[in-house]
Amino acid sequence: MSSKPEKKVELTEEQKREVLRQLEVIQRGVAEIVPQEELVNIIERSVVTGVPLKVKLGLDPSAPDLHVGHTVVLHKLRQFQELGHTIQLLIGDFTGRIGDPTGKSETRKPLTEEDVKRNAQTYVEQFAKVMDVSKLEVYYNSQWLAPMNFSDVVRLAANSTVARMLERDDFSKRYHSNQPISIHEFFYPLMQGYDSVALESDVELGGTDQKFNLLMGRQLQKEYQKNQQIAIMMPILEGLDGVQKMSKSLGNYIGISEPPQEIYGKTMSVPDELMLKYYELVTDLSNEEVDKLRQGIQDGSVHPRDAKMNLAKSFVRMFHGDQEAEQAEEHFKRVFQQHALPTDIPEVKLSSSMLENNQMWVVKLLQELALTPSSGEARRMIQQGAVKINEEKVEDVQAQIAVEQGMVVQVGKRKFAKIDLM
Repeated sequence: MSSKPEKKVELTEEQKREVLRQLEVIQRGVAEIVPQEELVNIIERSVVTGVPLKVKLGLDPSAPDLHVGHTVVLHKLRQFQELGHTIQLLIGDFTGRIGDPTGKSETRKPLTEEDVKRNAQTYVEQFAKVMDVSKLEVYYNSQWLAPMNFSDVVRLAANSTVARMLERDDFSKRYHSNQPISIHEFFYPLMQGYDSVALESDVELGGTDQKFNLLMGRQLQKEYQKNQQIAIMMPILEGLDGVQKMSKSLGNYIGISEPPQEIYGKTMSVPDELMLKYYELVTDLSNEEVDKLRQGIQDGSVHPRDAKMNLAKSFVRMFHGDQEAEQAEEHFKRVFQQHALPTDIPEVKLSSSMLENNQMWVVKLLQELALTPSSGEARRMIQQGAVKINEEKVEDVQAQIAVEQGMVVQVGKRKFAKIDLM
């Protein structure tokens, strides 16, 4: 494929309208497009020729545990898919041996071929909650990177400079703070960029933190006489704390495989000021519908609580189905709006031999019931007034609890356990 600029195509009025329609869909919620004007050109070419664009997403091969933050880019992929374009899912089984260098992660453990294929299948299964996976094209970059000899690697490395690599923010920070940067780390963006050469991608998607790697794909495509891809960066979605990036390690996430009631309850804790961003980036509402919702909240005709309940229901419907969404909403109304106990509290077996005079220290009780992961967390929840036993608040971290059959223990708004004494 030549890298020479193509002649401007002539469009009919109908084709012009289709180009504008696609641009409106593609640009929604996007943080940055590089370069913007070329996106128009390739959409026009696709509309006139009927040849779909090849849209790439590169993924780490480690076992995925997707949350709502990950689905921002998946929704954009699905929009491309619904516009008739081809999605290239690239599993970085070869680049995964290096890992995307951040200066924070430990060296990754090598993955076997079986591990990679199993994890890729897990990706596809979770993607199915958001998009049509039957039309995905799945690739592994070991297909073209593993056969390279040392001469090939040297030629690849010759397409960039150390100065260019140090433009990458994390490399620059480590360099100026005298932290070590291994030579092999420079090869990660080169290999990710070469994936776009091998796949002849027209568009590559990623978060704003992936900008350097996405632009490396453009650079290498030019060096290898290919048409250059468009880099589309999606915003990083803040988590439930409203401040930091949604992350499982920070505990501010909504997992797409979590139980429906958990997804619904967590969504109800999304800060009001972030709610519209969630609607825009992770739901099917049109631009016009989001604008109407924003106006309704501003003029008081829409209550933020009602809008958030609709968002929560939308998430559960998306990840679990209509019936589960209805049940999750009913559960929320019953437990949190009417302050009633849920009807399906899980029973947890507790051995009476663990009790002293039929009592147990409240901190130990919360851990034995798996309601808190540690004694420190148990203490914190008690001090915050978030622990109830038979609907009575417990505020003393030293309290000895008289344990009874059928006793209901609650931590926070969503965690319950009914004791089954053995």
